[in-house]
Amino acid sequence: MENGAAQPVIVAIDGPSGTGKSSTSKAVAAQLGLSYLDTGAQYRAITWWMVSNGIDVEDPTAIAAVAGKPEIVSGTDPDKPTITVDGIDVAGPIRTQEVTSQVSAVSAVPEVRSRITELQRSIAAGAELGIVVEGRDIGTTVLPDADLKIFLTASAEARAARRSGELKDADVHSTREALLKRDAADSSRTTSPLAKAGDAVEVDTTDLTLAQVIECVVTLVEEKRAGE
Repeated sequence: MENGAAQPVIVAIDGPSGTGKSSTSKAVAAQLGLSYLDTGAQYRAITWWMVSNGIDVEDPTAIAAVAGKPEIVSGTDPDKPTITVDGIDVAGPIRTQEVTSQVSAVSAVPEVRSRITELQRSIAAGAELGIVVEGRDIGTTVLPDADLKIFLTASAEARAARRSGELKDADVHSTREALLKRDAADSSRTTSPLAKAGDAVEVDTTDLTLAQVIECVVTLVEEKRAGE
């Protein structure tokens, strides 16, 4: 790079729901001046499109047949990430319970994963200063050559408490059951399961505040950059 500018750094942050992945990834990207991509939102977006268009989400063949249709565009500014499907802002609709309950089934379809993975790789390749990409298979499948891979974990109880805090009137027990069910589905799917890459740094967030997790990840990225 000219003028001694820092090399673009690609950071993959994986882990199950409720580990603080999104909050951490956004904050780290903002602090370090990197782009940010929430890959889960892309899977939610394609799921929202399927549901909105009356596709039977229990039928992988039906899903596969239309996986290439929706146009999904992700804005990568960590301070105001955006996502649109066919030009429609879906940031709100993709967070509904209806979409949340269907996203694992849609995400498991190989044609959906290859379509979204391709999209994610092109976004990462186009990030001039570097990018923080968060998801469940980034370090293992999407960006196996990422400069830094981090796998966030936390106890099921801590994750449920955080997630139920985000959901209005959700009870922690049922949230914990739903999280564990989704983990099981995502970890056991044939295509790109939720898994920790062999060269990932594991960070257990159970007893850490969000600020501590962010500080830990920022330090890891800075160490990586210094060692380049």
